Amino acid sequence: MDGASLSTLVNAIGPGKVTGFFLVLARISPLFVVAPLFSSKMVPTQVRTVVAVALAMGLTPIAVHGQQIPSSPLAVAGLLVEQVLVGLAFSYAVGAVFYAVQAAGSLTDMIAGFSFGSLIDPVNGNPGGTLTNLYSLVGLAFFIAIGGDAWVLRGLARTFTLVPLTKSAPITSLTNTVEQAFGSIFVSAIEIAAPTLLAMLITDIALGMVSKVVPQLNVFAVGFTIKIAVAVLVVAASLPFVSSFMNGSISNAVTSAINTL
Repeated sequence: MDGASLSTLVNAIGPGKVTGFFLVLARISPLFVVAPLFSSKMVPTQVRTVVAVALAMGLTPIAVHGQQIPSSPLAVAGLLVEQVLVGLAFSYAVGAVFYAVQAAGSLTDMIAGFSFGSLIDPVNGNPGGTLTNLYSLVGLAFFIAIGGDAWVLRGLARTFTLVPLTKSAPITSLTNTVEQAFGSIFVSAIEIAAPTLLAMLITDIALGMVSKVVPQLNVFAVGFTIKIAVAVLVVAASLPFVSSFMNGSISNAVTSAINTL
């Protein structure tokens, strides 16, 4: 397509709608960088780009309805930055739930000894232990099973009503949203990994008592195998309850992010 054809197409659509499309795309883009599933490394970059553009095309008519999109380059640049901030705060608030699940896997790896063998997490491409990868994959499966992707998309569409394209972003509210999301990661990780951490504590106490009673026994060699076995059993028993945790946490995260805008 040459320059004349492109100019004709832009004039036919309307410069305001073209600018509005890029503003909507700027708000949607952080979703494919931070949010679970949408930012997964298992999804090719080209596919994520196509999906982001398709979502922006679908939401643009709703977002620009009744809005006076400025034509000044400086004003448009400021609006682009604000859209990125709004999208980033919303995506991070939702992604914090998934980060908590991954952190729970990292804590379990560290306590149980699985962290000695590091693998590449297929979800985000970062190195992690065996249970970290397991929690990531199971968390992603639960996220899809409970309709987390629909929750996120509905919440993102709702942000265009609460914070229109031409309205200044509430920086204080965005900062509070990110701060609350960050603060909840470690607490949620402890809650998810609590059964395994408690089992490991009891196992360590029991092994310590055995070492006092039978000092000839190599507790380190025996205890390593026992801790791994106990960790696998407890994780297998407690992992199904992560689904209910994610269901409530994702809905609360989306609702909280929307309410603070």
